[in-house]
Amino acid sequence: MNIGRRHLLGASASLLAAPALAQAEWAPSRPIRFIIPFAAGGATDVVARVLADRMGERLGQAVVVENRAGSGGNIGMENAARSAADGTTIVMGTTGTLTINGHLYANTGFDAAKDFAPVGMAFATDHVLIVNERVPARTAQEFIAYLRENPGKVSFGTAGAGSSTHMVAELFRLAARVDVTHVPYRGSAPALNDTVAGNVQFMLDQLPSAIGMVQGNKVRALATTGPNRSLPEVPTMKEIGLPAAEATSWGAVLAPAGTPAPVVGRLNAILREALADPAIQQRLKAAGADAVSSTPDELKARMAQETETWGRVVREAKITVN
Repeated sequence: MNIGRRHLLGASASLLAAPALAQAEWAPSRPIRFIIPFAAGGATDVVARVLADRMGERLGQAVVVENRAGSGGNIGMENAARSAADGTTIVMGTTGTLTINGHLYANTGFDAAKDFAPVGMAFATDHVLIVNERVPARTAQEFIAYLRENPGKVSFGTAGAGSSTHMVAELFRLAARVDVTHVPYRGSAPALNDTVAGNVQFMLDQLPSAIGMVQGNKVRALATTGPNRSLPEVPTMKEIGLPAAEATSWGAVLAPAGTPAPVVGRLNAILREALADPAIQQRLKAAGADAVSSTPDELKARMAQETETWGRVVREAKITVN
């Protein structure tokens, strides 16, 4: 099942044009908490920190990134959902927390469709298949052959059960028809560190968190999951014969449900203004992500569409969390 970047970018080129701030010029009375429901160092955290400084400048208050990891992102999302709906708390939701977790957990602690006011899209990114340098495979095809020769003996790390890194790895497992062992972590960074150390042998990490290790030759990149090459020398899943493993992850900004419309509108305008800045776009691109903006209603529609799509993946792959 293909879940590629083309579903995410859509009309992003036109959406990146910053709208005029015609609505009420709301300004926060105190610093804004920007909750990241994962550990520091992951893709969501990397992008949020790029955006936080610029948004803070325009809002006249510091936007303080606060990492609240655990339970596949559910802990941070629940904390955000239960916060005051006055614009002083926002959260970076992801493909996993907004469209996948509801299919996996009996009780996430929040309802993505009901407990948040969508603000806008922020980024999209491909995943990259990376292996520890000691793995005896130089290409994706050699790695798949190695996995088939060692069923159940090779492990992969993820940012947590049900996270996008887990889901994309499951797509790869199904497409490649291999038997591998899942090792969930509390965030992408510790999983990546253990991949480098060899405690797990591979990972399908998001590019923003993995690109430094790839460029530093700490891990070997064998394939990326987008429809086009994200890294010039690394083939796509389609190029290696696994089009069903094509997938793209994204992140978006939300506020607690009940946040007044003028506040959501102001936050959306500031976010889109930041994403339209070529300097910000370049910083995200250098980190392995694409700036992608939207209106609140477009984000709401995307959440509904992908909740249905990923639900089918969960059922077909028989994915569960403990």
